[in-house]
This record gives sequence, C-alpha cells and structure tokens, in this order.
Amino acid sequence: MLADDYPDGVEVVLVAPRNPLNIGAAARAMANFGFLRLTVVAPFEPLWREARSAVGAPELLRTANECATLAEALAGCTLVVGTGTRTHRKPEQPVVSLPDLEPRVAGELACGGRVALVFGPEKRGLTREDFSRCHLLAEIPTGARQPSMNLGQAVAVCLYELTRSGTESARDPTPAGLQSPAMSGTLDRLAEVIEETMTASGYSPQAMEAANRHDLRVLLRRLSWAETDAKRALGVFRRILWCLRRPGAG
Repeated sequence: MLADDYPDGVEVVLVAPRNPLNIGAAARAMANFGFLRLTVVAPFEPLWREARSAVGAPELLRTANECATLAEALAGCTLVVGTGTRTHRKPEQPVVSLPDLEPRVAGELACGGRVALVFGPEKRGLTREDFSRCHLLAEIPTGARQPSMNLGQAVAVCLYELTRSGTESARDPTPAGLQSPAMSGTLDRLAEVIEETMTASGYSPQAMEAANRHDLRVLLRRLSWAETDAKRALGVFRRILWCLRRPGAG
C-alpha cells in the first residue's frame, strides 16, 4: 500500500474545522489506511485533540500539527491537492478524478516530494483563496441533490482511493538527474517578490494588487517548478527589485 511505503510523504490538512468529532473521524480514517501526518489549520474548537471519535488514533491527534494559516501548513509540500466538487465553483487548477489521483501522488513521492491533501471546513469547503495555493483539485463525485460530504467521510474516501490499488511506480527509484519539485513556501516567497517588483515598476495599480496576488499563486503552481529553479528565479527578482528601489532608479 502507498501509505506503508511512504508513511511520512502524505499530509492530511484540515482547514478551519468546526467540529472536533469530525477531526477525530478524519484521524480514525487516517489510522485505518496507515497515514501518519495530520495538520489542523485554525480549528474552531481549542480542545480538538480530545475528540472521542478518534477511535484507535489518539496518538495521531496528540502529535498532529496545528497551524494558524494554510500557507504555514503547506510550506514544505511540493504537491498540494485541494478536495471538493465543482458544483459551486469553476476551478482554475487542473481537475483530477479520485481514481486518477494515485499515480500523480506516487510520481511526486518518487521524485522526493511531499504531498498535502487539503480539506475545507464543514459548512463551505475550500475558498478560492485556499485553492490558489493548490496545484490540483481532486473532485469527489457526489450526487447533485447532496453535493457536500461529511469531513471524516471525505478524508476516508480520498485515502481509500490512494491505497486501494497499491502502486509499483511509488516503489521505483527516483530517475537519475531528476530535480526535486519546488516547495509551496518557496513559491509563496517568489510570488511575494514578484508582486513587490510589479508594484515598484508601476505595473500593478493598488486596486489590482489582491487579484494579481491570487493570479500569481495560481500561475506559479501551474508551471511545475523545480526547487532550484524557483530559488534562482527568486534571486533574479530580488536583484531586479533592489535595482528598482535604488535612489535615482527610474
């Protein structure tokens, strides 16, 4: 099973969950399928680690990470997969069906990357802002009359799909010379510096800053950067920004 081969390679990230019982149910599903890494972002209930629904998984809750922001939670990940349906949104990211997700995850892990599966809060799911930090949208096929799914059930369905077929590709050695994919935190820093450069050069009016910030996050993730290339680009834009900000520049 994929989780047995890569126990630390896949992170389940829950964004702003409101009900501790749902967090516990997600932890139980992770334990069912052998996944070990859980991060909870800005939970509504401070006592979520005591959820009684985490049957067989109290240690997983105890050792889970808690982050204030999604950006912080994803900083070390190289493939970020948002989950949900397309019922109420037009995604800007590539959409994969759950059965097609496992090869993408296996390939990322084989390259030395880290994968995050991101689940939104119970009432509204992931926002457009959340999705701007995702490389892919994994669509959970649900009926039109009831498109939403319980958080714990959604986690269980996604993890089952990752493990049900196993994978030989996950066991293949990393191809020689293949570069490590860029981490989400590196791409966020690059987007920030590009945005500052756009502002300093007069390209980006203040009214467009929020839209440009969102579009940059989406664009950079579409380009499938290697970590070394993203850092090189970061150095280039920092130099350009320094030149633009020098006294007498322009």
